[in-house]
Amino acid sequence: MEDSLPSLDLSSALTLLGDAVSRAVVGALKGTGLRHGHGYLVQRLLVGPATATELADELGITQQAVSKTVKELIDLGHLETVPDPTDHRRRPVRLTPRGVEAVERARAARTEVESRIRAALGQERTDRAMADIQAMLNALGLSEDIRRRTVSPPGPEL
Repeated sequence: MEDSLPSLDLSSALTLLGDAVSRAVVGALKGTGLRHGHGYLVQRLLVGPATATELADELGITQQAVSKTVKELIDLGHLETVPDPTDHRRRPVRLTPRGVEAVERARAARTEVESRIRAALGQERTDRAMADIQAMLNALGLSEDIRRRTVSPPGPEL
C-alpha cells in the first residue's frame, strides 16, 4: 500500500517530483563542476554549436548570463569554441568530449529514476502518467521548445 502524503496541489507535486529528479542528476554529476542551471544551455548545445547571442535569444535569458555561463563551462572543460569558416567574428561553442560524457551521466541518472518509478507503478500506470504529463506540457505551450531543446530556465539567470 502507498504511503499517505499530505494533500498537495498538482503544481507543487510536479515541482517536488522534478526537484527529486534534479537532485539525482546533480548527484550523478558530482565532481564535474556542473549545476542544475547549466543543463538548459547544455541541452540546447546537443542540437549543435551556437554563439552566446544565439543561446540567449533561443533560451530567453540575458546575454550576460549566457556569456558568464559559457566562460564557466569552457573553464570546466565542458565547452569549447569552434571556428566559423564563413564568419571569423562569430565564436560558436560546442560540447567537448567531457561535456558529452557529463550528458551521458545525467541521462543514466534519469534512466535510474525512471526505472524506480516504473518498478513502483508498473508499466501501464507509468505509461498513463507519461501521457498525462505530455498533455500538461502541451497545455502549457512547451512542446515546440522541448522539440528544439530551447526550454527556458525559470528565471533570467542560469
